[in-house]
Amino acid sequence: MRKIFLTALLALVVGAGLAEAAGIRVGVGAFGGVSVPIVNDLSKQGSMFGVRVPVKLVPVVTIEPYFASSSLGDVSDNFGTPITYTRDGGKVSAYGANALLTFGGDRFQLYPFVGLASFKVTRSGAEDISDSGYNFGLGLGISPISKLSIHVRGELTMIATGETSQKFANATAGVSYAVFTK
Repeated sequence: MRKIFLTALLALVVGAGLAEAAGIRVGVGAFGGVSVPIVNDLSKQGSMFGVRVPVKLVPVVTIEPYFASSSLGDVSDNFGTPITYTRDGGKVSAYGANALLTFGGDRFQLYPFVGLASFKVTRSGAEDISDSGYNFGLGLGISPISKLSIHVRGELTMIATGETSQKFANATAGVSYAVFTK
């Protein structure tokens, strides 16, 4: 999965010049927010950040490679004893791509999206987990000037970990700048 993603990212970078010539819009953006584990007693809410490279192929379809990382909160438990133990909440990193279906004009966009990614979950005292995952959500974009967009998103993420899964609700806000436009 990682080799496929790196090949796709290289193709995107090489294709940026071609994209400008074909009238495709290519941007770069950063985001931050909060990640909340769902039905998971191993971690608590934590911070999240990342980068996105939105590529608008046609007026309503955008493909968006991304990298995201979250640092989840530690959990304390006494396991029925008077001594309290603290477990590392862990870190989650992801490399993937989203497909956005954009509605609206140049200044205001509403977009549902779905994505696929390769995730790595690390916790001290536990084996690292590297698996594929999925996400979907809804985003809102506002463009105060033609090349700058402000985005707010809500998403649900599921990482398939063998016979179970880990799920997260993420809320992010970010900024994108259009590097190539035609």
